[in-house]
Amino acid sequence: MTDAPTIQVPGIYRRRIGDIVVTAVSDGVVHAQYAMMREIEPEAAEALLKAAYRPAPPHISVNCFVIHSAGRVAIIDTGCGTQMTDLQGKLFGNLKRAGVDIADIDTVMLTHMHPDHSNGLTADDGTANFPNAELVVSEVDVKHWHDDSAMSIAVPRHQDRFFMGARFQITPYMNRRRDSVGEVFPGVTAVPLPGHTPGHTGYIIQSGNEQLFVWGDIFHIPDVQVPRPEVHVEPDSDARQAVATRLRAFDMASTDQLLVAGMHMHFPGFLHMTGNAHKGYEVHSEMWVQSL
Repeated sequence: MTDAPTIQVPGIYRRRIGDIVVTAVSDGVVHAQYAMMREIEPEAAEALLKAAYRPAPPHISVNCFVIHSAGRVAIIDTGCGTQMTDLQGKLFGNLKRAGVDIADIDTVMLTHMHPDHSNGLTADDGTANFPNAELVVSEVDVKHWHDDSAMSIAVPRHQDRFFMGARFQITPYMNRRRDSVGEVFPGVTAVPLPGHTPGHTGYIIQSGNEQLFVWGDIFHIPDVQVPRPEVHVEPDSDARQAVATRLRAFDMASTDQLLVAGMHMHFPGFLHMTGNAHKGYEVHSEMWVQSL
C-alpha cells in the first residue's frame, strides 16, 4: 500500500515576457493576524476573507522573482531567510529545485528592506548569501534604516526587526550596491513607489511589446485591500502615502492593462486589475499555463 503524499510540489512558476523569462519562486506563507491591519475592524476583515474563501486570519504569500535576461540572472527580493524563528523562508530550497545556481545570480534587486524581503541577503553568520551579486536597493531606504534618529522613535519591535535587521542584512553588500534608479538590469527599470517604506520600489520588466510590473508590497492582503484600498498595515512607514501609492498603482495597472507581479499576491503572483477609483477595483489572477 502506498502512503499518501505529505509534501507540496515546489513553488515554482515561469512566465515569459518577450525574450525575458521571469520565474516566480515561493518563499512560503506568513501567518498574519488581524491586528496588523488598520482602518478596518477584525470582523469586517474576516468577512472579506471568508467571502473570498481565504484563511482567516490571513495567510500572506511571500514571492520572489528570478529574471533571465540577456544571458544574465537576477532576482527580485530574497525572502525571509533564517534569521527569525517566526520567519523561515523556503526560497533557497525552491531555487535549487528550479535549477537556479546562487553563484549565477549577478544582481539582487530589492523592492525594500523589510525582513520578508531582505532577510535572505545574509546568512546567520553575517556572510552574503549571494556571493557574486551586486545589490540594487533604494538609497532612500538604506539611509532611512541607518538613521539613528528615526530608529529612536520607532517601537522596540521595529527597532530590532526593521532597523537593526536591515543594517545586518546589507553589511556584506555595502561596497557592491547601486541605487535603484533607471535601468538596473537588461530590460528592467526601477519605479519609485514610496509609502510602505520611504524607498519602496517597483520594477518594470519590458521586452518587445510585453511588460510586467513587479510592484512589491502595493498590497499585503489582496482580498481585503483591493475592495478596501484605504486599509493599511502596521509596518507602513507612511500610511497616508502608502494608500495614495496603492491607488496610483491600481490605476496604472488597470488603465494600462498591465500584467502585474505581486510579492504578496497568492502564488504564483501574476495578476491583472480592472476597474477604477470611483467604482472600485477587481483583481484577476492570471491563468496557469503549461508552456512558456
